[in-house]
Amino acid sequence: MKKRMTVKMLLFVAITALLTQVFAGCNPPKEKYIGLQLWSVREDMKKDAATTIAKIGEMGYKFVEPAGYNDGKFYGLSPADFKQLCETNGIQILSSHTGHHLPDSANWDATMAWWDQCIDAHLAAGAKYIVKPSMGKTGYSSLEGLKRTCEYFNQVGEKCNAKGIRFGYHNHSNEFTTVLEGKPVYDWMLELTDPEKVMFQLDLYWIVVGGKDPLDYFDRYPGRFELWHLKDEKELGESGKMDFESIFAQRQKSGAKYGIVEVEKYNFEPLESCRISLEFLKNAPYVDFY
Repeated sequence: MKKRMTVKMLLFVAITALLTQVFAGCNPPKEKYIGLQLWSVREDMKKDAATTIAKIGEMGYKFVEPAGYNDGKFYGLSPADFKQLCETNGIQILSSHTGHHLPDSANWDATMAWWDQCIDAHLAAGAKYIVKPSMGKTGYSSLEGLKRTCEYFNQVGEKCNAKGIRFGYHNHSNEFTTVLEGKPVYDWMLELTDPEKVMFQLDLYWIVVGGKDPLDYFDRYPGRFELWHLKDEKELGESGKMDFESIFAQRQKSGAKYGIVEVEKYNFEPLESCRISLEFLKNAPYVDFY
């Protein structure tokens, strides 16, 4: 009797181990959903966009953010062809950096017509966001100029909303270091734009360079920062100056839905620096973009 029970128990243990392996194979660990801003590999994209996109896909990036939209095309390709190139390599087009600065009255209609074409092109490419990567001098010169710029952004955002795309703005450091009537430009922008029409892509590196704390902005303007640019001086984690863990602990409060790597300076070749940055995020247990 004791011997039969032992055999049954051994059989049970063996079957349990086998089922555990089977179900583990059916439910592999989720891969982190992280994108790359293609400005990081701008020279590679100019030389050979197809090969560059293939290498980005091989690294494990899940989407890209182009910085090469011009005259209805992305890096010289039609929206449909660029979408096909990315999807063939397992990559989506989530967002894109492009836009025109605040036009004067003589150029207003032409600029708005440009936006109509731009939005349609991004729809054809499958993008969910269009991000204005900077603004002209008018927005820094006076509060009145900034108000006009923000109203322009509201109108562009309304156009984007009508087609199912979100419009947003990407910062550098001078939005924090430039003060108008006692308040940083970035604070004014958050208050002068309509949250329904304009979201913000917070560049985590540039806000720190600008002398401000991302966590303070998450507390004061929760939910406004739908996209993050994940950046360091060079490769992610390289400088030791960025407290990414504390920032990620407040991701939900910030409103961030997606994280996008951008590398602008390098210790290695740009593609290698982008690979190292992605591995940093993959290996960081606090990074929870899935």
